[in-house]
Amino acid sequence: MACYVSSASNRVYVALESTPGDVAEVGTATRVPIVNLQVQQERITPRRRDKTGSRTFAGAPVDLRRRTEFKLRSYMNSWPGGAVAPAFGPLVRACMWGDETAFAGIGVAASDGVSITTTAAHGLVSGCGVGFGGELRFVAAVPSVDSVILNAPFSISPTMLSPSITYTLGDSPKTVSVFDYWAPSTAVQRIITGAVVDEWRLRINRDFHEFEFRGPATDVVDSASFASGQGNMTSYPAEPLVDPQSTAVVPGHLGQAWLGSSMTRFGTLTGAEIVVKNNVDARDREFGSPGIHCIAGGERQVFVSFSIHERDNEATRALYQAARSASPVSVMFQLGQQPGQMCGLFLRNVVPQVPEFDDSETKLQWKFGDAQAIGVNNDELFVAFS
Repeated sequence: MACYVSSASNRVYVALESTPGDVAEVGTATRVPIVNLQVQQERITPRRRDKTGSRTFAGAPVDLRRRTEFKLRSYMNSWPGGAVAPAFGPLVRACMWGDETAFAGIGVAASDGVSITTTAAHGLVSGCGVGFGGELRFVAAVPSVDSVILNAPFSISPTMLSPSITYTLGDSPKTVSVFDYWAPSTAVQRIITGAVVDEWRLRINRDFHEFEFRGPATDVVDSASFASGQGNMTSYPAEPLVDPQSTAVVPGHLGQAWLGSSMTRFGTLTGAEIVVKNNVDARDREFGSPGIHCIAGGERQVFVSFSIHERDNEATRALYQAARSASPVSVMFQLGQQPGQMCGLFLRNVVPQVPEFDDSETKLQWKFGDAQAIGVNNDELFVAFS
């Protein structure tokens, strides 16, 4: 018998909840490879001002309000691909709050750069991601039921558009259950219920592409103190049959960057980060509620920052001129370069900050700081997997 629980003996599953706070169904396919999961639950202890006849703290009531926060870090890993959503798809929806749209793929009848004519009605809408030959692009416009205009051209004229999953922004919060299982099975297991992603960070061109999700949750249910009714459960759920994961970590240097008003591919990107903030207001101070009653979303903020090596060419100068004149540009990052390992992020309109000139190394770098994406109606960011 081991004298401690190893931190490596941890498996995490994430599933979308149909009702916020009610524990979702856990399954083998919902397992998410993680770097670490941090959960903090604290009781909000008010200061007692009644006179007790002593300077000694007399204690606080048992049923105080609770505040729960979580943070989950993960590398971008492979998944079956096609129109199958990745295991971390529920976390993306819990951040984006919009729909999950599956595209089954379709043949291409003709292609002329960014203009694509399909062999039948495609069913695509603006913002959907499509893939071909290890590349991922987004639909910028839909002229007809059998044609689309892409935001950037494929390197090779496509013969078909591959299946994909696209996530869009929305106004209705989505919550997830995060299952935290440990070995041995007699150790304390946990479930974070009603978790909503308040902030999502994507870090590009590191050792590995990194995802970080954080936000508030309704409660933490554990196997040691479980009582029937918690999370709308009658019994604590056992972990699904443990199946060794065959996912591959996607190297952080693989992918593509397309920047500028004319969508030019840049091969000089040295780093980038995209941050989505929902600025949620957790309604947790209402009468009769010991914790979060519901989630209200504030004004969404989507920021992008990136750094590039300066080159004496038109595309690089155009970025600088756009920053100086506060003119919006488009930004697209493709993470990975194989089917089942590609994630695309498309920001239609971003006003870049005037870059910082970093001459601390041999090659001059321009560092474009946090620039906020703008839009009309939930169209400032699109995320696709293929």
